[in-house]
Amino acid sequence: MTANNSDALTELLQQARSCTICNGLPLGPRPLLQASGNARILIASQAPGSKTHGKGRTFDDASGNRLRRWLGVTPDQFYDPEMFAILPMGFCYPGTGTGGDLPPRPQCAANWRKPLLQAMPHIELTLVVGQYALDWHLGERKSRTLTETVKRWQEFWPELLPLPHPSPRNIRWFKANPWFESDVIPALQQRVRSLL
Repeated sequence: MTANNSDALTELLQQARSCTICNGLPLGPRPLLQASGNARILIASQAPGSKTHGKGRTFDDASGNRLRRWLGVTPDQFYDPEMFAILPMGFCYPGTGTGGDLPPRPQCAANWRKPLLQAMPHIELTLVVGQYALDWHLGERKSRTLTETVKRWQEFWPELLPLPHPSPRNIRWFKANPWFESDVIPALQQRVRSLL
């Protein structure tokens, strides 16, 4: 990555981290993301939860523990922006609705996603976590349900991998789909090792 590209990404990250486009959120804006022009793996997730908002670090919760286990990496590796870029669809905690956390605010992806992705030219694997990230990254290529899309994972491999959200709330999904742990996770871990 050239110095100019590095400077542009540094400036973009500073702007994104000080963004207040979603003023009025229940806990206020606190953009959580990490990126580097050298990162080879992108985690495209949904939005921070209330716990990670409070801690100021994305995936610093039970979901993150499961995701790191899937990847076969340590927290130090996971939080190294030279290894992993983490760009949620919404950088701030959106609040809670009747069925759990609200969807990511659409203004975030509309304003930040394309310029940040363009500033990371070395991404070789994009992990697409959850329905909102699938909508953005796969569009018409996704199936009717998350399960159907994840079952087709080899169609997108090795550049992209659709994943269910690693939340403990999805334990029923993991139990109903044992093929995910037996087939997908070993391939994912091997690919991550090859990129790191």
